[in-house]
Amino acid sequence: MTTAAARPATLEDVARAAGVSRSTASRVIAGTGAASPEARDRVAAAADRLGYVPNAAARALVRGAGVRLAVAVTGTTSAVLEDPYVARVVAAAAQVGTPHGIGVSLHWLPRSAPQALRELAYDRGVCGIVLVNTTGSVLDAVPRSLRGRVASIGIGSRTVPAFDVDNGGGTTAVLHHLYATGRRRIAMVTGPRWLMCAGRSVRAYRQMVREAGLPVRLVRGDFTPARGRAAAVEVMERWPDTDAIFAASDPTALGVIAGLRRRGVRVPGDVAVAGFDDIPLAELSTPALTTASHPVGRIATAAAQAVLDRRPVPPATFFPSALVARDSA
Repeated sequence: MTTAAARPATLEDVARAAGVSRSTASRVIAGTGAASPEARDRVAAAADRLGYVPNAAARALVRGAGVRLAVAVTGTTSAVLEDPYVARVVAAAAQVGTPHGIGVSLHWLPRSAPQALRELAYDRGVCGIVLVNTTGSVLDAVPRSLRGRVASIGIGSRTVPAFDVDNGGGTTAVLHHLYATGRRRIAMVTGPRWLMCAGRSVRAYRQMVREAGLPVRLVRGDFTPARGRAAAVEVMERWPDTDAIFAASDPTALGVIAGLRRRGVRVPGDVAVAGFDDIPLAELSTPALTTASHPVGRIATAAAQAVLDRRPVPPATFFPSALVARDSA
């Protein structure tokens, strides 16, 4: 009695008290398999008397259903896991999984080795996978066994549903704002070239400047502040008459502002700057950053729910992005 009171009752305790085997007690508790009515009554009575609470994680492992949702992020280095965007995805996935007794684990998928995804696919503890920064190579590496248990934030395929922001629409809204405020020589700092979903912003930029008869001024970026600082220097050296810079991410835009200030360029007096994402720091920067909204939490929630619900969903779901006008542009 002392031992039972000192720790939670186990399935073995229930089986012993009911006078049945552990496997019989397990079948009765799980509600699967055969057991006599008498055995069911004895197990139920013993479980009630001992205050036995089934271990949801253990049951899931026995069924092969998994106990955690894996968030797998593609990146050149493991530093991609430190991106605040990734933290927001993990937080949203955890909120979806918690009511179901499902945890979340975070994994780096090297760009050079997308086949590492297969190791997660064959991990019995993984109930499903949310892909982030998805590439064509990663989609090609998704094994058949994962179908119905995987969703992508970014691009998708016929068998992998995708959830993402309408970054083309958000980019267009920001660029129209820059144009409406009199800016006519607008440069863009892009996202990584290997990230296919980032191409939507570039296409929106090209279309807008072409329709307005403006020059195309593209500089490669990688979503980091450091690259933003360097890009600001590159833009001003190549095109000194530039009067606006749009960056495909807020961290890059904040780096652009820092780079311009280092050269004595006033923001927005000489050059307007705008970003994309509306991260918390955007409102707190000086000047406050003009940007476009990015509902990361809603997107990640939808992706995680699609994995856990295992219900048919549209091949691609895009969440709207809206202009957030502030002082920098």
